[in-house]
Amino acid sequence: MRKTIGYFEGTDSTLLTALVCDGHDTVPVSNGFDSHGMHVRLINEQNRVDLLVGYVHKIFAPEPLLPSQPSYQDVFHICRIYGIPFLLEVPAALQEKAAALLEGVPDIVQFVDPAEMERIAKEILDGE
Repeated sequence: MRKTIGYFEGTDSTLLTALVCDGHDTVPVSNGFDSHGMHVRLINEQNRVDLLVGYVHKIFAPEPLLPSQPSYQDVFHICRIYGIPFLLEVPAALQEKAAALLEGVPDIVQFVDPAEMERIAKEILDGE
């Protein structure tokens, strides 16, 4: 069964191509500011993705947020409610600093070094 990966703008095209070639589908997801695809707040049980991938800078914004832009807590809440693993691509040397920016990171969110993204994404998609 094909699984769907939601991705924020700027996600590595090589990763997305590898996942499509592995039999999965992709759909762009917007953070509400970049209008890149389906607004992340529209994810629900009917149109949920099986995996969400992106970068810290796509979900972290200085205050005040625009009304259309979800906070990282909103994104984490969506992932928890619908059981969507979320991979944030962060070089290993910056993962501790990235984690410090985001309060209450749930277990469903992983910081992943770029060199490991494809492997970990496939493990999640193939393991479900």
